[in-house]
Amino acid sequence: MNPTAKGVLLVLSGAISYGILATIVKYSNNLGMHTGVIVFMQYLVGAIVLSFLAGINQKREGNVMPSASAKLKLVMYGTSVGITSCLYYVSIQYVPVSVGIVLLMQSIWMGVVLEFILTRKPVSTLKIVAALITIFGTVLASDVLFQTGEVSWTGIMWGLAAAASYTLSLYASSTIEKNVHSYVRSQYLVIGGLLAVIVFWNTDITNNFNSINILISGVVLAIFGTILPPLLFTKGIPYIGLGLASILISVEIPISITSAQLVLGEQVSLTQWLGVVVIFISIVLANLKTISESSQKTPA
Repeated sequence: MNPTAKGVLLVLSGAISYGILATIVKYSNNLGMHTGVIVFMQYLVGAIVLSFLAGINQKREGNVMPSASAKLKLVMYGTSVGITSCLYYVSIQYVPVSVGIVLLMQSIWMGVVLEFILTRKPVSTLKIVAALITIFGTVLASDVLFQTGEVSWTGIMWGLAAAASYTLSLYASSTIEKNVHSYVRSQYLVIGGLLAVIVFWNTDITNNFNSINILISGVVLAIFGTILPPLLFTKGIPYIGLGLASILISVEIPISITSAQLVLGEQVSLTQWLGVVVIFISIVLANLKTISESSQKTPA
């Protein structure tokens, strides 16, 4: 297979995996399963499997293991990954999945703000325009202008909090301890996420573990949320570059909305789909420069 096509296929598969998570959680909730328990299972299974894979990879390739300080740093930043899941899954208890995923994508403009805070360098005009377009697209995609019922500001606040945490987790995933093998990085980031989930939900986990179906939902969430995406992205992104990968990963938005329509019966208006298209355009604009630069570096 052509390397570029292979990279596109791998990254798209990872995005699709992420896109169905919210629907799985909400479907499980409708069956009476507590969010805290299934998220705990997601991260527990993910941490176990990734630790196993990292161990196999270490024996096969003999990679230098990270220092204790590097492991601690990864675990600390990994807490943002777990918190993101907790906040996002809470938000969709109050708003439709189609709105929840759009709120999560506010990480686009939040990332611009974080970049400015960390680097103190002027942000490019293109990124500022992309951020403003994202906000406009969000207004359309969340359908707040045409809501006939009461808007759940509680759900919106949880969703925006999830976006802020997601911004930190993206920063951690792309910059922290980059010299550490991807399997090991994913392992310790997910362990950090597991610790955050335990702190966030605490006794809700033990008090609501009341069905064998929770194990099934947890395993499915682990496969599509904490195991497959990191592995697929790690293998696929080097073939196509970070800019194109960022655009492909945004396919998570329509996948999430479509799965919610098909499985949960959520209604999505034409205006909301227009908002999704606008957000997609903003993602393309924000990554034009990165695409131009990475196209010169991708493997043949």
